Amino acid sequence: MKIIKRDGHIVDYSPEKIETAITKANAEVAEEDRASSTQIKNIIKYIEGLGKRRMLVEDIQDIIEMKLMSIGKYALAKKYITYRYTRELVRKANTTDLAIKELIDGENEYWNTENSNKNPKIVTTQRDYLAGITSTDITRRFLLPEDIVKAHDEGIIHFHDADYFAQNALHNCDLINLEDMLQNGTNINGIMIEKPHKFLTAMTIATQIITAVTSSQYGGATITMTHLAPFARESYKRYLEKYKERKFSKADCEKYAKEDLAREIKDGVQTFQYQVNSMTTTNGQAPFLSVCLYLGETEEYKDELAMIIEEVLKQRIEGMKNEKGVWITPAFPKLLYVLEEDNIHEDSKYWYLTELAAKCTAKRMVPDYISEKMMKQYKIDKNGNGQCYPCMGCRSFLTPYVDENGKPKYYGRFNQGVVTLNLVDLALSSDKDKDLFWKIMDERLELCHRALQVRHKRLSKATSDVAPILWQHGALARLKKGESIHDLLHGGYSTLSLGYAGLYECTKFMTGHSHTDNGEGKEFALAVMRRLNDACKKWKEEENIDYSVYGTPIESTTYKFAKCLKERFGVVKGITDRDYITNSYHVPVFEEIDAFDKLKLESEFQVLSPGGAISYVETPNLTNNLDVVIEIIKFIYDNIMYAELNTKSDYCQKCGYDGEILIDDNLEWYCPNCGNRDHATLNVARRTCGYIGTNFWNKGRTQEIKERVIHVDNKDAAEA
Repeated sequence: MKIIKRDGHIVDYSPEKIETAITKANAEVAEEDRASSTQIKNIIKYIEGLGKRRMLVEDIQDIIEMKLMSIGKYALAKKYITYRYTRELVRKANTTDLAIKELIDGENEYWNTENSNKNPKIVTTQRDYLAGITSTDITRRFLLPEDIVKAHDEGIIHFHDADYFAQNALHNCDLINLEDMLQNGTNINGIMIEKPHKFLTAMTIATQIITAVTSSQYGGATITMTHLAPFARESYKRYLEKYKERKFSKADCEKYAKEDLAREIKDGVQTFQYQVNSMTTTNGQAPFLSVCLYLGETEEYKDELAMIIEEVLKQRIEGMKNEKGVWITPAFPKLLYVLEEDNIHEDSKYWYLTELAAKCTAKRMVPDYISEKMMKQYKIDKNGNGQCYPCMGCRSFLTPYVDENGKPKYYGRFNQGVVTLNLVDLALSSDKDKDLFWKIMDERLELCHRALQVRHKRLSKATSDVAPILWQHGALARLKKGESIHDLLHGGYSTLSLGYAGLYECTKFMTGHSHTDNGEGKEFALAVMRRLNDACKKWKEEENIDYSVYGTPIESTTYKFAKCLKERFGVVKGITDRDYITNSYHVPVFEEIDAFDKLKLESEFQVLSPGGAISYVETPNLTNNLDVVIEIIKFIYDNIMYAELNTKSDYCQKCGYDGEILIDDNLEWYCPNCGNRDHATLNVARRTCGYIGTNFWNKGRTQEIKERVIHVDNKDAAEA
């Protein structure tokens, strides 16, 4: 028999524990009130005679109390109940000690692999995690309803970022309104920052803003280089005036001013890249930043923007030096390159930038690609106009929004938070009964809805004073001191995300087919996605809050969900027999499929994931075959809104090997050249749920990485 403990863990049944508990209570009562050893053994026999395969520890304790009273041992039963109640109070009052000790000792598996961009050995990360453990404890005991905590523990849902939830002022991710902050000035730590007058200064201030903003939230942030372009022109004007004062000819003035501007842009981009990667936020990591490269955001400053984009790509291709002085792939910032008419064709004016982007992708895994063409088909505002804008962080997208002046607005908006539904558990709970499946789905959607409402209500209590950089000084708003942020949570200005995970396993169990079959499996999966969207639409109409369906990254949660499924349902072949479940709507990593077929299929699901999603193709080293990369980029432009290419970029510090670091059958990383297995001397970069991770991963995610199949090889892609 298995015993399900209060924290959800399953352990072997132990009769000795029952005997010990009753014996301890015996010692606290008079001799005539004690239970004999025979009576204790009879209680144990009764429990075992029930023939249960699993029992909750609470049910066993209830039976003990009932049996003690049935044999007239009322004083003993009372003492046992008191002891049980006291132990429960102790448990609730002190749930963090062990987790904190394990974190400090480096023995906690969850915190050691919680985030592949955080090193848990570093004191700043440990400080963030220590606060997170405390926040999680407070959240579980005081802030969330018990049924939501229970569903979270059992892996039925996932309440994201509980380690930051205790503070009511923290939101998830956003698009920073850098334009407002640079053009109109801002304030950081009580110091006024006025409008800069040249590009290099603007880039420096931008990094300070990014660090301050990302320290005031827990999710990713995105800026656009478009907001820096006007300052490149300001610098050019200054240089031009300098040479005019020196009486140079008009042609020479322009020539030398352009040369000086190019040098300043190079210095500014380098400064930006160094600072973003060397700064540490209060979250214990470099700013979780994405940078948008979108020529279509400006007509007036397009040429300056093109110069900035070119330099950003060139410096990313070069990479950054590790502690050994070797050029490697940095994790941040994530780059978002928008494909449009001005850069997608060989005869386009800015085609050279797309060629550079392709080279960068082959070498450094970025940029990712947003298709302006497809996005404007997906994102239609209330004026009937298609919109194109970047994601917040790695994949979370805002809903279309028009301000009070009838103009589209995206920078300065944000996401309130995420709750994810485990679709695999839903399917297994229905035991392939489709009527029951939809019934349970509606129940669990309402559970997610209530969890999201808890998020919303907690954030709605915040005032602008809690994070002035966000709410008072332009990052997200220009509210007055003490003013509530309540209005920014309604009317579509911000979003709440209903996440989902494991669409493949859910579909496979319910239909016997993958959702890639273009038949029964695909139709069932699309029906599931439509049901999620219908729920969000209903909630939005009732509450004037923009709920949206979100393809959850679940970096560490993929492992947690897999473990919970095994505990609840055992090993179900092809469904729960791995240590991970599939992210969002993705084709499973082990399924053989052509890159172009994968992107085309997933585009149908991406449109049903308006709150956020990203597709990818896994490739070999394509640095010597950029034609393949270009072919995929063009396909993305015509077929899918947001996608990326996963390449390999590793380095072994012991032998200097710069090929692919491999994973053995025991899920250990090793250098194929020298056999080195020391994580401290292996530089490994892998795409993890949309962004690049460099600090290794938990067992489940590592297995998922190992099982990834290549979707394109050099020969096939070139022919396609």
